[in-house]
Amino acid sequence: MDKASRVMSGTWGEVWLDGDKVSEAYGIQAKVAFDKEDIPMCRQMGTDVKVTGYKGTGSLRLYKTTSRMALAIGENIRNGKDIRFTIISKLKDPDAYGAERVSLRNVSFDDLTLADWEAKTTGKVEAPFTFTDYEFLDVVEP
Repeated sequence: MDKASRVMSGTWGEVWLDGDKVSEAYGIQAKVAFDKEDIPMCRQMGTDVKVTGYKGTGSLRLYKTTSRMALAIGENIRNGKDIRFTIISKLKDPDAYGAERVSLRNVSFDDLTLADWEAKTTGKVEAPFTFTDYEFLDVVEP
């Protein structure tokens, strides 16, 4: 890193849900937790591990401006349909070395907020999810 301005700011983030831009998104986090199995090794005091799988989890943070999530999930889940989505996250700060895009596939939302509001408070919705596959579409390299 040659200067502090290269640090990417979330101000320049964008999110798409099944190809539709989610302009009310103000944040997203996606992580992959590794499943590991202990592997004891002869002539080694420490126990090593082998990665045997992973679980993708995340959360989409939205300003409450529409009923987007209720329309996307609500009736389907009430009728027993387990629908899945693709989320694309993009972070492209104009001062950075480039843009990073990642596609999260087979996204399953964990819950649906039906109502959550308070006087004198802007509306926000947290939409946690799991996913089974991901792909980096663009990576940032100096």
